Amino acid sequence: MLVAGDACFEAIALAEARVARAPFDEYSLTQRKFKGDGEKMDYQPEELLAKRQRQQARRLLAACAVLLLLIIAFALRAFHIGRAPIEPAPDNVSEPEPTRYRQVEFAFGRGYIGAGWQVYFNQPDESVDRADYADGMDVVFAKAIEAASETLDIAIFELNSGPIHAALAGAAERGLSVRIVADDDHGLRDERNPHIRDLAELGIDVRDDSRTGLMHNKFAIIDRETVWTGSWNYTVNGTYRNNNNILTLKSVDAVHAYQAEFDEMFERAEFGIRSTDDGIARFEHAGGDVSIIFAPEADEVSALIAEIEGAARSIRFMTYVFSLEELAEAMLSQAASRDVTVAGVFEKRNSTASWSQLPALHCAGAAMRQDGNRYVLHHKVIIIDEHTVITGSFNFSRSAEKNNDENIVIVRHAAIADLYLREWRRIWDSAEELAPGEVVCD
Repeated sequence: MLVAGDACFEAIALAEARVARAPFDEYSLTQRKFKGDGEKMDYQPEELLAKRQRQQARRLLAACAVLLLLIIAFALRAFHIGRAPIEPAPDNVSEPEPTRYRQVEFAFGRGYIGAGWQVYFNQPDESVDRADYADGMDVVFAKAIEAASETLDIAIFELNSGPIHAALAGAAERGLSVRIVADDDHGLRDERNPHIRDLAELGIDVRDDSRTGLMHNKFAIIDRETVWTGSWNYTVNGTYRNNNNILTLKSVDAVHAYQAEFDEMFERAEFGIRSTDDGIARFEHAGGDVSIIFAPEADEVSALIAEIEGAARSIRFMTYVFSLEELAEAMLSQAASRDVTVAGVFEKRNSTASWSQLPALHCAGAAMRQDGNRYVLHHKVIIIDEHTVITGSFNFSRSAEKNNDENIVIVRHAAIADLYLREWRRIWDSAEELAPGEVVCD
């Protein structure tokens, strides 16, 4: 290509030299030139020679320009062939590639299906009429249960969804192995809610924790292939009134971690601090990195603080409860030392109580709001630097840290983080600023 360009310029130089060397007797000093109609020309021989030189140079320059453009286009095409597309930086994920997942919609929410993962958010419309409650996340999950072919292992704090109850009963009738771990007071012993008790009476094996702490997990393992987890209880309120999220991981590593947690509760009755597993797993998945932490057996608060201390630009959260002082201090430390933006939405009920960290964060200058949903903001989510998502059943509370059975998922994945950030912004936009005087700062 460069040789062709050089040849072009050499041709121009040669043409100019040839014209310069042409003898003047080619144009007689006494000869008059005529145009086609016999009109005499006014050019002198020297002027005519210069004109022809200019015309010839212009033609050669035009031809060379076209040739050079073709050479450049070919070079650019050759440069890109075989090169992988350049991914955006992890912290610049506001516009993820549309081909990385597909969106599905249902009446009370929306979902996103990627390679090896799914994310769902419900979207309550504040209706009080239960007749309106249809086509929510419970229907999505019921369909996944109906598609199962071998096993269903479920650890759930509460269950009163009709579609899920029917799907589990149908799975048992089809001969699938269905096992359930439940909280005692919100499961078999709940006099107001017979759904789990009814499933036990159908022959499904149900075990509860039989203790004062909560079995607060909300996860399911389907066919030992896929894990469903998040903040969502399998209830009418959880589906149609309270803000919740689901994360699914189709991963051998995720299944292994959650299966071990399920088996220690179901088979060995190890709940709470009686757990004998280390409670931590980390692995790569779907182009990202995943950490799974089970409480209270692992040092989950230190793990959360480590993620927060890695923040370089932003920390955003939406939470049902936030009473862990050390977590708030870590956020404020990042804001002070690295100019990290901290912004959060609290469930309005009890958000200004003495144990809540909203006042401390607000008075330190962090942007805080209270949820605008007339029901409950039930998320337990932190988003760091638009790249890392923390979700699961773990409220940021001392009870979750010390007493309850909980799970935390930390996902470092740009596309998933972007989806959670969109949900955060939706919640933030509908949230309410603190009323004047609602929080008094020293």
